[in-house]
Amino acid sequence: MRIVGGKYKGRRLKTCEGPGYRPATMKVRESIFSMLMARGVGFSDVRVIDMFAGSGSLGMECLSRGVTTAWFIEKSSKAAGLIRKNLSDLGVEKKCVKVVSKDLFGVLSKKPDTPFDLVFIDPPYGKDLLVPALEKALKKGWIAPGALVLAEVETAISAPLEGPIAEMELLTDREYGQTRILLWRN
Repeated sequence: MRIVGGKYKGRRLKTCEGPGYRPATMKVRESIFSMLMARGVGFSDVRVIDMFAGSGSLGMECLSRGVTTAWFIEKSSKAAGLIRKNLSDLGVEKKCVKVVSKDLFGVLSKKPDTPFDLVFIDPPYGKDLLVPALEKALKKGWIAPGALVLAEVETAISAPLEGPIAEMELLTDREYGQTRILLWRN
């Protein structure tokens, strides 16, 4: 897999293989960043969190575009190790990133020091984790007011219509093959 834009454009990222790993395709990542730029995201002043990070490709795309704070939350120690390796290979300064190899729900149980302006959430398919993860993140203050929240889920999942998530403004609901992209503003 390669980075699609910014200063690391064209650089390769190592990824895990096996059940549950499905890094965002180049087409989907290009579409995601086109959506974000069309909404005026200025990456240099944004705090990013990549939940269920997997390969970390979305957070790394942000770092490539000038983000100075990116967190990667990934339960698998193998995948978290690859994220660290890719960040090192790209030459990303350690002070800019935090890789947390823990269960997302445990991480979200505590309030953050500072909420995040751009939230990526890519839960494993078939586990029904989107709503509980976003509700916990909203409740504990992980998502800043006005933040953009982008979910990458299977097409069978539609945008939640009840609860705290439904209070966010749904900006985009698009399908790309087996993937649905949902974009909200908090």
